[in-house]
Amino acid sequence: MTLTAIKTDLGEILKFRSLFLRENNFQIRYNACHERGWTDSYVMTFNDEKIGYGSIKGNENLGDRDTVFEFYILPPFRYLTPAAFGELLRSSGAVFIESQSNDLILTSLLYHYAQNINSDTILFEENTTTDLRIETVVFRKRLEQDVVFEHKAEPVGDYVLELDKEVVATGGFLLHYNPPFADLYMEVHEVYRRNGLGSFLIQELKKQCYLSGRVPAARCGIENLASKSTLIKAGFRIAGFMLLGKVK
Repeated sequence: MTLTAIKTDLGEILKFRSLFLRENNFQIRYNACHERGWTDSYVMTFNDEKIGYGSIKGNENLGDRDTVFEFYILPPFRYLTPAAFGELLRSSGAVFIESQSNDLILTSLLYHYAQNINSDTILFEENTTTDLRIETVVFRKRLEQDVVFEHKAEPVGDYVLELDKEVVATGGFLLHYNPPFADLYMEVHEVYRRNGLGSFLIQELKKQCYLSGRVPAARCGIENLASKSTLIKAGFRIAGFMLLGKVK
């Protein structure tokens, strides 16, 4: 039995990654790292048959590429998963493993091969359709002439909430995730927070996301209780957590 992890180019692993995305039918947080050239790709072989792949990224896309963040083995060879992953760690020299907890294969490997595991991000998926209403607020597309408040956390979005002719919140959705998923974001002017504007805005952004042919998803910091509550009130539910551990 010969298991190897051979460094290759992205094109070599795309057929395996297509199966990975189909099997894991949820938003992949670091999906865009591949197309942006921020990853190293490894093809996994067993007795000269190509049976899967592993992907390595850098910490915040800078410096050494030292973090395993995707790993997939074809179902007929899944019994080789632990040994194949060990070979990937040896060949790549990876120091960290980062997994979405809803990626069950990589998460199980994380807990086997890593220590000091922690999380800083909650992942959300669509759950229910809400009917939140605020009669005094208008949801619309942002206009070029709009005066927008200074944003401190998120970019200025393509959509706004208008209250008494003032833009009090903006938001939008990002399309660089694996189809059909899109990532929602928003920011409410701090003067107008805790009035339900955030949840109402997320609800309306979900509608626009669907109209564009995408499925809404979202994430927030694990300690950001306000954002967590906002997303859940707007019909999202917790799908998982980003987990990071150091290889033993």
